[in-house]
Amino acid sequence: MGGSSIGMSSSTPTMTPGGYREAIQIAWPLVISMGSFTIMQFFDRMFLAWYSPVAIQAALPAGIFCFTMICGFMALSGYANTFVAQYHGSQNPIGCSRATMQGVWLALGAWPILIALIPIGRFLLSIAGHAPEVLEQELIYFTLLMSGGVVIPLGAAISSFFTGRGDTLTNMYATIAGNIVNILLDYALIFGWWLFPELGIRGAAIATILGGLIHPAILFALYFGRRIHAVYQTRTHAGIHWPLMKRLIQFGFPSGLHLALDIGSFSVFVLMTGRMNALDLAVSNMALSINTVAFLPLIGISIAATTLVGQYQGRGRSDLAEKSGWSTFKIGVFYVSCVGLTFVSFPTAYFQLFVAPDSTFALDEVVSLGRWLLIMMAIWGGVDVGNLVLSGALKGAGDTRFVMIYSVIAAWGFMVPGVLLITFVLDGGILLLWAWVMTYIMVLAIGYIYRFWTGKWKSIQILETPPAILATAPPVN
Repeated sequence: MGGSSIGMSSSTPTMTPGGYREAIQIAWPLVISMGSFTIMQFFDRMFLAWYSPVAIQAALPAGIFCFTMICGFMALSGYANTFVAQYHGSQNPIGCSRATMQGVWLALGAWPILIALIPIGRFLLSIAGHAPEVLEQELIYFTLLMSGGVVIPLGAAISSFFTGRGDTLTNMYATIAGNIVNILLDYALIFGWWLFPELGIRGAAIATILGGLIHPAILFALYFGRRIHAVYQTRTHAGIHWPLMKRLIQFGFPSGLHLALDIGSFSVFVLMTGRMNALDLAVSNMALSINTVAFLPLIGISIAATTLVGQYQGRGRSDLAEKSGWSTFKIGVFYVSCVGLTFVSFPTAYFQLFVAPDSTFALDEVVSLGRWLLIMMAIWGGVDVGNLVLSGALKGAGDTRFVMIYSVIAAWGFMVPGVLLITFVLDGGILLLWAWVMTYIMVLAIGYIYRFWTGKWKSIQILETPPAILATAPPVN
């Protein structure tokens, strides 16, 4: 278990509850996990860019659109993390295992729905106005990813047991293993290596699905293993527990809807970039792929905020929950500031990875446009910390309804209308589109920062019984 105890032991006595050290202890394996996912996606996009300009133009819109349809189920199933954290904080091991399995059952139930959504997704992609050769590749990629999309919510559900208890090391090892398999299969199946056929963008999708299976498979084997079962009775409580299932849906549904609509609004932006000329589209997709260096590890810090706030709320210590939220927020600001500095300082080095010697576009013309996109990404990354980390902290406290309502208003009442106006009325270019999205992220961040600062989330109760107030820090094992 990565050196972690399975029991309900206390954290290190010298560790300040809610402080930076405690936040870093939980966050760093999550950052590494998401960092490995970033590297995997980076290789995936880089290999596709080497394979053909059409493949890289198709992969990002289709991939984001696919994730838009999956992410709501992922967030709903993964909201078991908050319940596990609060049960763990209140020292209820059976609650941890029951909450985990409710998330697993929700993930499995999402699979037939994802399959049923494929025709709708194909239709929406077909009317986006992309070039025929790009659309053909988009439909292939989207269909395959959706067919195996259950691995995403399933992984989110089972990892909740480990991350919710603060055992982020185990999740890190499983995630890295899956991403290594993904990268190897990417190269083999895209280009045709050794005994593998050359499948292009089909190969990238198949590699993503097969690599994605590794992570939950490892965690399930550990979860039902003898050692964890001895404490948490995981095999005994593997069925549906209807009262807990209802509470998970009650608090998790707004979280899932929030993420789906948030990613959906961003998909509108990505689809609108597909109406730009070939250079603008390719550079925008490259820049968004580069942005995963900052964005995905930040999700790991967000999960740490959810976990710590949830654990302290489970112990009736809202004061320490608040302290944890601000600690993780400041860690996120420091991380993104460092990454943003590299965006501004070394744009050529980043884009060089995507431009093959025989590429359609010269490196100079790619960097000439791309450097401005990276500057905007450095700015929006700094404020995106408020969106990701503090929305994660609010979710850890159960304040999912506010997160959903505010994000929907900001995304669909502000950002999407502006994107459509710029595209169809003003006939604006890629720089104006990106500047508008940067403004939207700033608006979103202001709302989350203010909500967490007011402390209205402290009175929310998600467990069936109020927690006893415990003076010591929650376990972080």
